[in-house]
Amino acid sequence: MEKKNNQAVPYRDARRTINERVSDLISRMTLAEKAGQLFHNMISVGPEGGLAPATPAFGLLATTVLLEEKLMSHFNLIGPIRDPKLVAKWHNLLQQHVLDNTRLGIPVSLSSDPRNHFVQNVGTAFNAGCLSQWPEPLGLAALRNPALVQRFAECARQEYLALGLRVALHPQVDLATEYRRARITATFGEDADLAGDYVEAYIRGFQGLNKHIDHQSVATMVKHFPGGGPQMNGEDPHFDYGREQVYPGNNFEYHLQPFKRAIAAGASQIMPYYGMPVGTQYEEVGFAFNKQIITGILRKELGFNGVICSDWGLVSDATILGQSMPARAWGCESLSEIERVTKILDAGCDQFGGETRPELVVQAVETGAVSEARLDESVSRLLREKFALGLFDNPFVDVDTAGDVVGRADFVHEGEIAQRKSMTLLTNKSNTLPLSQSDSQDKKIYAEGLKPGAAQKRGLNLVEKPEEADLAILRLRCPYEPRPGGFEAHFHAGSLEYPRDELQRLEGIFKTVPIVVVDVYLDRPGVLTQLAANASALIANYGSSEYACLDVLFGDTQPEGKLPFDLPRSMEAVRNSREDVPFDTENPLFKFGHGLTYNTA
Repeated sequence: MEKKNNQAVPYRDARRTINERVSDLISRMTLAEKAGQLFHNMISVGPEGGLAPATPAFGLLATTVLLEEKLMSHFNLIGPIRDPKLVAKWHNLLQQHVLDNTRLGIPVSLSSDPRNHFVQNVGTAFNAGCLSQWPEPLGLAALRNPALVQRFAECARQEYLALGLRVALHPQVDLATEYRRARITATFGEDADLAGDYVEAYIRGFQGLNKHIDHQSVATMVKHFPGGGPQMNGEDPHFDYGREQVYPGNNFEYHLQPFKRAIAAGASQIMPYYGMPVGTQYEEVGFAFNKQIITGILRKELGFNGVICSDWGLVSDATILGQSMPARAWGCESLSEIERVTKILDAGCDQFGGETRPELVVQAVETGAVSEARLDESVSRLLREKFALGLFDNPFVDVDTAGDVVGRADFVHEGEIAQRKSMTLLTNKSNTLPLSQSDSQDKKIYAEGLKPGAAQKRGLNLVEKPEEADLAILRLRCPYEPRPGGFEAHFHAGSLEYPRDELQRLEGIFKTVPIVVVDVYLDRPGVLTQLAANASALIANYGSSEYACLDVLFGDTQPEGKLPFDLPRSMEAVRNSREDVPFDTENPLFKFGHGLTYNTA
């Protein structure tokens, strides 16, 4: 066992340069220890804050096995966070276990998918739990305020630091040029310049202002290179039917623009996407397997020297939430697992996301398929980041601070203000909005999508049936076509039009109730043509609570949002548009930047 706390061991000596410490540590590592660094899979808090046993639902091994046998030190924390002190204690237990039970005591780098928004989709995001809750990135984009994006990131960074989360598996700077895609809600919309402004602000807020990570930084993993927007027919490449990424408008460079801005801003990590380019000059394999994309463009052309981590599950088949998920080895399905590992490393990636197979890397080196020197390149990048974040000098967090910082009142308040202001007023016939304060008691109100607590706080005089009402408030979701499967069902994909029976139901409400106000959650650019024609007022949100919605409808807060994409007039227009070209639907219902205020409606 190494003397992990002895400054005589050079990699433990904070007085030395990072390069000296990295070189010393690599010289001491076995092949198996190096291989373990190349894997970044999920981890969870165990019962009562202990180290977790095996978790079959996600195919996860026991935490002690991951640390002691697989020799891994990069993990993505899954599951909601409801008790920050419990998570902080667990984090410290995890780090202490590494010091006590592994030869070199390499600290854990703990990452997270987005946690400060509304979406709950295992594998892509978690809802806020006890953290401050802000609108989705689309809502931040709707406010046209890079300073607010930076402030959001600064607040989230402090909450992450208090919990021990040191890598953000975000932001997602894919461009929303294909409206049917399920993951638009986590983007900054359709415009490359706007996304570029916001990714710079985002990185400043999480990593710091000097373009280099330090002890107070949360490293950002910008995704999904080279831009995950132009999926064929909008289908998601988590699944085999969505693997093709297409460029009918020859607009590949447009999707690179936010990544160029991110690299210039000092992004620490980048994640390639699952998709495979079809009909281009590039090999038709998933981007993490693609040497032309990773080494040719990202490393050489764009000069990115940080960590490149693949998206999750490119090597091994898995089961997620009871659904069989074959490896997302698009274009490389016929390759063996070890051949996939070799091709990903040869492409230029440093780390395998969502995998726990370091033995494959060991085998690849022992058989001569990969050189140990190639491993050293990636291990050096990964260790350098750990040193820069200060994890070797102090991997622990203050448990009491976690309780004070996570969900801090001013952070929560700022998030709630952003929820309200980001709402986008699309139509407002006869100045229906804002509703008067007297409307809450004087009018009989039929409501959908409002929790009882929010209605009671506002003092709404609710009725059960539309025919009893003077006013209707309808909170609707953007249309989508439900998909089967425990995991797949979380992806809202397919048609952007409401089904005929739902439109008929809504038509009945419009005909029955004199005043109908509709609020639609836009996680994609829905076809709202009939709603706009029939509603007394139509407003959109990008992740706002019922309380936020009612405050805006009753004029306590002015809606300030501007659309971060066009809203299409019909599904025919969407089908006829080119997946890689922005603002390409014919005669949109509302254009990018549209948004009324109560003073201008």
